[in-house]
This record gives sequence, structure tokens and C-alpha cells, in this order.
Amino acid sequence: MAIKAYEGIIKNGRVEFESDIPLPDKTRVYVIIPEAGVVGIARVPGPRLAQSEDAVDFEMEVAEEPGG
Repeated sequence: MAIKAYEGIIKNGRVEFESDIPLPDKTRVYVIIPEAGVVGIARVPGPRLAQSEDAVDFEMEVAEEPGG
């Protein structure tokens, strides 16, 4: 069995193809309806420095507690 795919839309409950397709009456067709795509999960990236040289301002200092 040869298979051809044509794209169309539903208008008033009927399939309308984007171009004229010569299909004889009583031709058996199969309609495949793609599901709506899964919406991706929104991801918020962590903070980043605009300039990597600004990282110097965030260097960690180790300080001992007084009396310890």
C-alpha cells in the first residue's frame, strides 16, 4: 500500500487541504492529528557576573573567631 501525506486544516468539521488534491469519492483516508507540543519547563539560570574580573570582589576570606 502506497502512502502519501497531505497537510490540511479542519473548517466547519471538514478537512480542507491547502492545495487541490484529486481524491475520488469513497477513497479511504486516515487522519493523524499531532498532539500539542509539551511546553518546556521554565529554567531560571543562576546569577552570573557580567565581567569575570569582578569575581575578585567575591573572594572568600577565612577569619578565625576571637578567643579561639
